Amino acid sequence: MSEAAFCPRCGDPAPEGATGHTRRERALCNDCYFEDFELVDHPDRVEVTVCAHCGAIQRDDRWEDVGARDYTDIAVESVSEALGVHVDAEDVSWGVDPEQVDPTTIRMHCQFSGVVRGEPLVEEFTVPVKIGKQTCQRCGRIAGDYYASVVQVRAVGDRTPTSEETERAREIAEVITEEMEATGDRNAFVTDVSEKPEGLDLKLSDTKIGKNVSRKLTEEFGGAYDSSETLVTEDEDGNEVYRVTFAIRLPEFVPGDVIDLEDDDAGPVLVRSVQGNLKGVRVTTGEPYEAGYEVGDAPDARKLGRVEDAAETTLVAVEDENAVQVLDPETYESVTVARPSYLDTERETVPVLKSRAGLHVLPS
Repeated sequence: MSEAAFCPRCGDPAPEGATGHTRRERALCNDCYFEDFELVDHPDRVEVTVCAHCGAIQRDDRWEDVGARDYTDIAVESVSEALGVHVDAEDVSWGVDPEQVDPTTIRMHCQFSGVVRGEPLVEEFTVPVKIGKQTCQRCGRIAGDYYASVVQVRAVGDRTPTSEETERAREIAEVITEEMEATGDRNAFVTDVSEKPEGLDLKLSDTKIGKNVSRKLTEEFGGAYDSSETLVTEDEDGNEVYRVTFAIRLPEFVPGDVIDLEDDDAGPVLVRSVQGNLKGVRVTTGEPYEAGYEVGDAPDARKLGRVEDAAETTLVAVEDENAVQVLDPETYESVTVARPSYLDTERETVPVLKSRAGLHVLPS
């Protein structure tokens, strides 16, 4: 019989096809093999650092959101990751029974079973888990009102941004932040939102958020933005740290405004869009109007009013293809006004806007 058929430790016959990491282990008989065998490699103690504010756990030099409902979930996950089952074990099953000792200590009573060399094995042990609380970088920055960029939402001229524009700016900032968080960027957040008489200010944790908010808002509502940097400090490595301000200037006119263009005798324009360039319809003829590329969304004009300012009045008569008679909503006198192509002459009443440019019928 060959030397490999006998246990090198006790000399008893070794089983055929025995498992083991090394040739020597494979040569051991079952009794000698199991003398030093451990089904599960486990630590004597597990320490977990948890953010006291958001529940994230620290792994090496980074923080990770685990979505745990409580510290017991974190303890189970941490102990599970720290355990190692012997590679020779088959049909392994296991379970853990957590015992809350105090608010920061949890004993994990573990039971494992498996089959090694045809022998069923059961191993039980307890691993205490100590929960240490700190503040993660993200929560520390939030608590310290940290921000890397500011978005100032303003409008050209005398107007202030509309509620639709400011609410959309808030929404865009939140969506961009959530998208960045979803990709693992824990340092993306909205630090502060403040309403001012002249518009809205957004303080944001990242310059990318500020740039994307500015770009998307001006794409939707027109206007433009520029940015400027301010040196605020140096980091621990001596690198200069800048804060970026994005100044948004939304167009002077918005959809729903009725404007009177300078050096233009074709009649006032009801603004329909200011994306890219100003577009609208002539309230005297109903013909479309579009500002030239060089003018964009900022033609020289004065605001006469808004569609909400229009008053419903009686359509008295149709004079011809270019004119109708309506009642002046203030004096109740019959007045001849231009007949735009969108006017439905079958209607009994029509909306009219009275301004310094005269009386004009608006679309219903």
